[in-house]
Amino acid sequence: MRHTLPHAPQFYVTAPQPCPYLHGRAERKLFTALAGDSANELNNTLSRQGFRRSQNVLYRPSCESCVACMSARIRVAEFSPSRTQRRVLRKNDNLRRMATSAWATEEQYELFRRYLDYRHADGGMADMDIFEFAAMVEETPVRTRVVEYRLTEPGTTPSQEDRLVAVCLTDVLDDGLSLVYSFYDPRLEPSSLGTYVILDHIDLARGAGLPFIYLGYWVPGSRKMDYKARFSALEIYKGGVWQPIGDPEQHNSDIHPLSIDPIVEQVARITLPHNRK
Repeated sequence: MRHTLPHAPQFYVTAPQPCPYLHGRAERKLFTALAGDSANELNNTLSRQGFRRSQNVLYRPSCESCVACMSARIRVAEFSPSRTQRRVLRKNDNLRRMATSAWATEEQYELFRRYLDYRHADGGMADMDIFEFAAMVEETPVRTRVVEYRLTEPGTTPSQEDRLVAVCLTDVLDDGLSLVYSFYDPRLEPSSLGTYVILDHIDLARGAGLPFIYLGYWVPGSRKMDYKARFSALEIYKGGVWQPIGDPEQHNSDIHPLSIDPIVEQVARITLPHNRK
């Protein structure tokens, strides 16, 4: 189904599909195309309203009977790592970051396959081949970087010869870094590489003077998403505004809301870039 606003991008709604986060529920997404000279501006504007990017599409959950999925971001200036997170930083002090353009490699794909086979063997990406992986990485009309993490001996210079252990596909927004997708070597799971990637991006954003790290969606009641609530200075996009997450338990009732606004009303409230005619 298509919904439009005057002089604005067209918005569409997907058919309901099984929810990957809450068993027995269905998900539906509101989405629009991301292309052209204004792609960066549209990505910036809609990211601040809870949308996420997937290749050349921006989407936001718009389920018929659930509003559990809430976009989450970290306020960089106020973030302070927990004792556990400080241990993660120390444990991975032999990793070196290498940021590259949005270009896929066979080495990245091999790591991606190991990650999927171990962590998400029955997920929606389980059958993704190398060409689909390349499309996920390279089909981006916005400012995107591939951030690689390699095991490097102390005192040496990072190089492509070092072992690749983690990768993050990252969009550079005007107010932060958006972690589009990350994966890591499952053999190093005790090193908490997923947490380390987020911590390192916080450091990246702080150095660049960017106020936020966008983490995607947090879902109360989903074990897959619990880790996001462990970061301090976390806020969620709820009820059309960003707000501190507070006690995560207080959001469990959002899985079964009393009412959900019609799609047309949701679209009408979306703010678009000011220079659109």
